[in-house]
Amino acid sequence: MSTITIPPIPDQEDGDTDADASYPCVLSFNANDPSGAGGITADILSCNSVGAHTLPVVTGCYVKDTAEIRSHFCLESEGVSEQARAVLEDVTVQVFKVGFCGSPEALSVVAEVTADYAELPVVAYMPNLSWWEDEEIDSYLDAFKDLVLPQTTLLVGNYSTLSRWLVPDWSNARAPTPRELAKAAGEIGVPYTLVTGLTPTAQSFENVLCTPYNVLLTEKFERHDAIFTGTGDTLSAVIAALIAVGCDLEVATKEALNYLDGCLLAGYQPGMGQVLPDRLFWTQGMSDEEDAQGDTPSDHIDDFGLPKITTRH
Repeated sequence: MSTITIPPIPDQEDGDTDADASYPCVLSFNANDPSGAGGITADILSCNSVGAHTLPVVTGCYVKDTAEIRSHFCLESEGVSEQARAVLEDVTVQVFKVGFCGSPEALSVVAEVTADYAELPVVAYMPNLSWWEDEEIDSYLDAFKDLVLPQTTLLVGNYSTLSRWLVPDWSNARAPTPRELAKAAGEIGVPYTLVTGLTPTAQSFENVLCTPYNVLLTEKFERHDAIFTGTGDTLSAVIAALIAVGCDLEVATKEALNYLDGCLLAGYQPGMGQVLPDRLFWTQGMSDEEDAQGDTPSDHIDDFGLPKITTRH
């Protein structure tokens, strides 16, 4: 299998000025999550945090809070297609990111659009779909495998999710390895797979980037004492954004995993359910530095009597 080369960010054309320069762009297909935990909101915050601009193409909407997904409403495929085509005719895109699209019809649109821009890398994330009906899960996974995976550069997913999907008939007494999952994905056309959430010990978990032939990267992190939601969208979006700004895949993956660890360490609980990653945790360090220098926004502007922000930070 040939190695996919991540294309460089196009140079500005002659006559462009600094005012014309823009951030590298990630076009994301994903559903809206009203809790703000995952979905298109996670993609926007995550990409912007590492220096890329998000072009959000909404595929549908979850009915969801921070505790659970209750249902999902699909957007018609024509609406998904017209969103993507309109912005692609206007903006230069460096990377596609594919999250939850809600229906085989929407996945067909994703496949058509990415095929028309086959030179661009595609980062695809497969979430846990256990909240859905079995028939809908099977239909969605089959469509994803047939339509989207052949065009996917990097597949991202939790170990248990990818195992059930990619090797459903696994009969060996031992569990499949990440490389064996990558091999199953590679048979469909995926050159790289990032398997997350392996648990070698009760206190830690591992994430493994591999091809069908070898392991490229293994990163181990301490387990946080909380149940999180929105981590997969965050991780896959940051990888897509770092590729867009010019990182190679291994560097992008390593940096994205460390970024996610920081998000989880600073996680917060806005509702009565699970903990959300704080994708803007890095801004808190900036505020502390400004405070130490005695140069804070309050020195320069009126706060209009607004209440002070009192978060976990």
